[in-house]
Amino acid sequence: MFYKKVKKSNLFLRYTAFVIALGGFLFGYDTGVINGALTFLSRSDQLNLSSAEQGLVSSSLVLGCAFGAMAVGKLADNIGRKKLLQGIAVIFTVATLFCAVSINVQMLIISRFILGLSVGCASSLSPLYLNEISPDKLKAENVNKNSKAIVVGQLTAFTVNAILATIWPNWHPVWRVMMAVAAVPAFLLWLLSFDLPNSPFWQLMEGARNKAKRTFAKLGFPKLDIHEAIDEAKKSINARDKSFSWRLVFHNRAMLYLLLAGVAIGFIQQASGINTVMYYGTVLLEKVGMGAGASLYGNILIGLVSSLAITLGTKLLANLDHQRLLVTGLAANFVTLTILTLVMRAKNLPQTEINVLVLLILTLFLATQQGIVSPVTYLLLAEIFPQHLKTAFNSIGTAMMWITNFVVSLAFPVLMAALGTAGVFLTFAIANIVCVVIAEVMINPRLIKKANKKLQ
Repeated sequence: MFYKKVKKSNLFLRYTAFVIALGGFLFGYDTGVINGALTFLSRSDQLNLSSAEQGLVSSSLVLGCAFGAMAVGKLADNIGRKKLLQGIAVIFTVATLFCAVSINVQMLIISRFILGLSVGCASSLSPLYLNEISPDKLKAENVNKNSKAIVVGQLTAFTVNAILATIWPNWHPVWRVMMAVAAVPAFLLWLLSFDLPNSPFWQLMEGARNKAKRTFAKLGFPKLDIHEAIDEAKKSINARDKSFSWRLVFHNRAMLYLLLAGVAIGFIQQASGINTVMYYGTVLLEKVGMGAGASLYGNILIGLVSSLAITLGTKLLANLDHQRLLVTGLAANFVTLTILTLVMRAKNLPQTEINVLVLLILTLFLATQQGIVSPVTYLLLAEIFPQHLKTAFNSIGTAMMWITNFVVSLAFPVLMAALGTAGVFLTFAIANIVCVVIAEVMINPRLIKKANKKLQ
């Protein structure tokens, strides 16, 4: 009955969630911008990238993301969620500008690695921060705003790339403008972050109980949620005072299971093959026969479908079992990627029909991935861990996501050259079946609940 007091129209809560979700938007933009920029970067009069260098430029950001995600746990606990988000915004802005003015491939790789540190931090911090500033009834809705912001950021990157390439179709340094545009929302995040409250749960952990109560009230928490948060904070402080160590994790079955479940979630999110399309979509569409301009606008269609899918998909999360939904999404990925492989290998279809079919099937794949698999994995990482393990285990799960992403994005151009586009997507179709098995074994709702109960 206390939930009736939660006002969805609480303007301060909505504003706070919007600003935090800008971290997700930047995550989406900076991972998506390379999609259109890569074609121009690879020109002989620009950085003249080989297939291996394309993989390095794309994956250097992702490698930085893995390190950034692993650092979030300690940083978020030591300096607080708000200060960390502000620091991330500064790195976003500076590193973005360095990417835009890179004079050689080495400078671009280093700049994208540094940018990746902030992207990785944001990918782990934003859902955690959103979870902690939200009343129980609004947690899933607000955490999902981060997933939506990622897809909107990618769509924005695709759209900006296509518009800039249309305005300056023969000006090859246009990739510099594509990358520099991301500095605008990064600066906006820094500017708006000063009005954010700190996480009330972090304030409780720091012993600032009165400040936490004021923050809870400002965010519209009902009394029941506040009492539960205070009780949870007490348990977390007691657990923290028991000299938590990683050695303890590996000697405690419940902790170890939850850690492995988080690692499995991070692996599944990327092994499904999502970023082969989000990073290399333009190159991929050109490989199957589309022109450079058509490929850029084809990416906009992919981005629009992804945005629509995640809007509809997040509504399913409130009513369906998350693990079942994840398995369903992965199975759907297998079907669409298998069909895509068959179409790419068809020899009796006109090239125009193949182009249209490839684009449509890719949008279906993106719809299931972005509408089901991606939001479910982010939500699971935000909800399966007890509070005293949340920052550490969430950062490890997110780091695994980025490590898998790094391997996939680094290997994709080389695999495409060796196996062809059809062979690569057949590989990812099989990978989705492997992910179904992992989800069934490692992300068991009953075992997760049992492990959390043991750790209370």
